[in-house]
Amino acid sequence: MNSLKPYLIRAIYEWIVDNDLTPHLLVDAESTDAILPLEFIEDGKIVLNIRPQAIQGLSLGNDFIEFNARFSGKPMHIVTPISAVLGIYARENGKGMVFDREDENNNDEPPPEKKPTPTKPHLRVVK
Repeated sequence: MNSLKPYLIRAIYEWIVDNDLTPHLLVDAESTDAILPLEFIEDGKIVLNIRPQAIQGLSLGNDFIEFNARFSGKPMHIVTPISAVLGIYARENGKGMVFDREDENNNDEPPPEKKPTPTKPHLRVVK
């Protein structure tokens, strides 16, 4: 089953932009698959402004988020796996969603149910 997280990110992003607010993405910068501006990382996290006027070529995929932006005047291609996204929210009012940290191997499937061990019947013969 597909992860729900990328669909929620896209929906919240659209809601934020439709309401003329500024979408911010909170990212776990310690992800090995992320390409981020190192000088803006604080406490292993980074907040990215993904307002359409601030970036170009935004792709909100099921596995990665990618876009081009400028940091201190330098152009950069940003890539972050969906698993590294910790939250998306509107800068102006803080409304959005925070996500739990995910295992890279998390497949969103529930653990298999344990079958109860059969027990002896509790019936006895009455004469």
